[in-house]
Amino acid sequence: MYKKMRLSDTVRIAPELLGQPIKDAVRFALRDKLEGLVDKKIGAMVAIINVQEVGEGHIIPGDAGVYYDTNFDALTFMPELQEIIEGSVLEVVEFGIFVGLGPLDGLVHVSQLTDEFVSYDERNSRLITKESGKSITVGDRVRARIVAVSLNEREPRDSKIGLTMRQHALGKLDWLEEARMEKPKEGVEEKAKPKRKKGE
Repeated sequence: MYKKMRLSDTVRIAPELLGQPIKDAVRFALRDKLEGLVDKKIGAMVAIINVQEVGEGHIIPGDAGVYYDTNFDALTFMPELQEIIEGSVLEVVEFGIFVGLGPLDGLVHVSQLTDEFVSYDERNSRLITKESGKSITVGDRVRARIVAVSLNEREPRDSKIGLTMRQHALGKLDWLEEARMEKPKEGVEEKAKPKRKKGE
């Protein structure tokens, strides 16, 4: 889930940035320091939106930079258990599909793809269901539920997000649309034939 959060931090302003307006210099330093990082409490830091407050600058002997305490607004992404997400398939491998969730990727294992048996077509880089012959490949849009989250602060790309598409209203969006179109429209009933009386 994306969230806008008010956060605070101490940031170092390099000497070459000291001639700029202070909020611009702080925003630049915050972006350089924080964007792309992952924290287990707030999730992935997507963007620094704006700087709200900047405190007095502090200097440290032997360091040409100036340190400022600041409050700022940031856009973060925290994957939450049981959350329904939509994303594009980034990679298809023998054991499942990787789905882009914005700043992080999730994995749908083949056992969580569908109730049908699934085989891997390496030549075309796709997974195919045995009974219905449906396929899923790179670029397809899918809807899935988050079932496991393990964020890695040191190596954000090694964070693990487990997904499932085996529940109702989940799966490849094209499959869901096809299923919706196949269902008879509710409220439309066949006209009852008039009953014949005996002897007619």
